[in-house]
Amino acid sequence: MAQTFNLEIVTPERSFYKGEVEMVVARTIQGDAAFMADHMWTVTPLSPGLLKIREKNEIKKAACSGGFIHVKEGKATIVSDAAEWPEEIDLDRAVEAKERAEKRLDSSDQDIDTDRAKAAILRALSRIKVKEEYMGK
Repeated sequence: MAQTFNLEIVTPERSFYKGEVEMVVARTIQGDAAFMADHMWTVTPLSPGLLKIREKNEIKKAACSGGFIHVKEGKATIVSDAAEWPEEIDLDRAVEAKERAEKRLDSSDQDIDTDRAKAAILRALSRIKVKEEYMGK
């Protein structure tokens, strides 16, 4: 049996997840990274992306808007602006958010915050991917 560690995922709105897990995979700013029991102490920023949580040999997936992960002494904490289970995601709303952000980027308006628009696209794509995988597409 694989070693487990405590994982907690919190957002400003709720305690999203709390439990004993075998592994969590998160999208860091340098790419996907897996965290397991006895992982070295670390704090690293997260990019918007898919979270994979392995608990009792079952994989749970969620969309994460970014944030950071803190790993220390048998516990990992993810702090994020938002996290959603696939069944909580409104696919139409995520597609609309992606399209709005793409229109902002394509705009000739000089006042567009391109970094913010790009981040909105990444968040929407993460939500779309999680939902479509859940639906079997």
